[in-house]
Amino acid sequence: MTITSPLNDAIFPIAAVVPGDPFRLRVQKALTEAFQQITVANGFRTDLGGSVYRGRTLFGDDDPLPMVSMLEEPIAPEANLSPDVGTSASGDYVLMVQGFVVDDKDNPTDPAHVLLADVKKRLVELKLDERLDDRVFRFGPKANTVVSVSWDGGVVRPADEVSAVAYFWLRVTLDLAEDQLNPFE
Repeated sequence: MTITSPLNDAIFPIAAVVPGDPFRLRVQKALTEAFQQITVANGFRTDLGGSVYRGRTLFGDDDPLPMVSMLEEPIAPEANLSPDVGTSASGDYVLMVQGFVVDDKDNPTDPAHVLLADVKKRLVELKLDERLDDRVFRFGPKANTVVSVSWDGGVVRPADEVSAVAYFWLRVTLDLAEDQLNPFE
């Protein structure tokens, strides 16, 4: 039995086909669109709507809560990603997903746990595509493909020197096969 996600059907292949964007940016845009689908109407407990960002480290009081931000891990893994033969190589692409919420008065981190669970649920729905044809995000066919996606358990924190509100960190690892000669295809 093949299980597919109607949410995935709603965003692909649109996110995958952005002329002029390099492959890794297309991956981040697809993930952004997927996280924007975290709404109560879509069966989640949190409403993110348009509150999903890429590459932002600074937020202020005017930014909406809850929200999610994605950043590349600041240090690339120690690996030789140059092609062995031809123009393609594969390796991990690590993103840090952060979620920020309105604190609960009595238990400030509770909403961050809920948002973290919703983000993981959405990632699981993306993994459903792996069962379709051994690809994630419907990129492909061989080079410039997300081969798999995995994530750690995540960490939830109360307001501190990092954030004025409760938040979470979740490391998401994408195994990419990239055609380094043709990154825009």
